[in-house]
Amino acid sequence: MPLAAAADTTGERLQRGDAVVRSLNNGETQPTLERMRQEFPFLAEATEAYALGDVWSRPGLDNRTRQLAAVAAFAAIGERTFMRVHAGYALNIGVSEEELKEVVYMVTVPAGFPKAIAASQTLSELFAERRQAQP
Repeated sequence: MPLAAAADTTGERLQRGDAVVRSLNNGETQPTLERMRQEFPFLAEATEAYALGDVWSRPGLDNRTRQLAAVAAFAAIGERTFMRVHAGYALNIGVSEEELKEVVYMVTVPAGFPKAIAASQTLSELFAERRQAQP
């Protein structure tokens, strides 16, 4: 994938972004992004083209590392909604519950116990929902 995204068309960047989402979300689109497309199309396009098509598709890290980094970053800033989405993606691509728990433990150092506790609650909810959804 090209590093000079500025040379790519918006369409190419959007295609890369869509491919990233589908690779992480079991072939499905991202519901939050699709809802945003309805009322905030520019924001949805910018997210898909830049965040996903340019940044997320860069060759420097694999998806597993990117997801662990995203979970840690969102947990550290207290952004539980996005942390949950990325933790779900991480589980989809083979990251274990134990590995996600270790990320939360690490968050206590740079971000403190309140952020880590909030993140642990979010993960507990996600883990429970996934267990209930299994046949």
